[in-house]
Amino acid sequence: MALAGPKPLWLTFDCYGTLIQWDEGLVAAVDTILAHHGQRAIDPHRLLAVFDRHEHALKSARPHRSFRDVAGTALQRALEELGLPCGASDVDVLTSRIAQMPPFPEVVPTLTLLQAAGFKHCIISNTDDAIIAGNVAQLAGTIDQVVTAEQAQAYKPSRTIFAHAHRVLGVAVAEVVHICASPLLDLTAARDLGFRCVWINRGTGRAPLPDYTPEAALPTLAELPRVFQAAGWMEERTGKG
Repeated sequence: MALAGPKPLWLTFDCYGTLIQWDEGLVAAVDTILAHHGQRAIDPHRLLAVFDRHEHALKSARPHRSFRDVAGTALQRALEELGLPCGASDVDVLTSRIAQMPPFPEVVPTLTLLQAAGFKHCIISNTDDAIIAGNVAQLAGTIDQVVTAEQAQAYKPSRTIFAHAHRVLGVAVAEVVHICASPLLDLTAARDLGFRCVWINRGTGRAPLPDYTPEAALPTLAELPRVFQAAGWMEERTGKG
C-alpha cells in the first residue's frame, strides 16, 4: 500500500520507540535496578518481559491510573515475581530514565524537514505530562502539541485517547496521518478507527497485526519525506539536504 489522499493538516506520532529510544533506554534502566539489587545474573530482558505483562494489564484496568503509578506497580510486581524487593528508589530510577531517553539519531533532522514543509506535529503517548516533558525538550522545538494518557484519562489502544487528540487538534480522522512503531497499541487503533498510518518497523521483532496493513512501513523516520513526496505532499527539493 501507499499513502494517498489529501495532504494531512497534522502528523501525529507515537513517542517511545518511534521518536525516542525506548527499548535501549528501558534496558539500561532495568540493568541499573538489577545491579542495585546485586543481580547481575538476571537478564534485563527477562525482567522487562514480566514488566510488560503487568504494565499492559494495569493500563487496561479502571479507574485510570497515572503512568508513574502503573510503571511503579508493574516494576514492583515484576521484581517480586523474580524474588526481588522493590523500593521507591527503583521506581524513581525507572521513571527518571524514561524522561531522559534521547531521540533516535534521524528524528530531529526529519521532524525539522517536515516542519519546514508545513506539517504540524503532535505526540500521542501513553505517559504523564511531567515524564514526557523531558523527552519533548530534546526534540528541538519540532513538536506543536502533546497529548498524553494523563490528559485523556485513557491509554492506547483505547479510542478515548485518539478521540481526545482529534478534539484537541480540531481535526477529523481523515485530516491526520499517524506515525508509530507499536503494532499492539497504535496499529490496533488505526485498524479500528480508520486513520491513515505509517508503521516505523525498527526491527524490534514486534509483529504487525495479521488483519491490518498500514499505508506504509518504513525502517526509520528518515524515509518519511520520500514517501510524502511520492504522495504529492512535499516538493522533491525539500527532501534534499
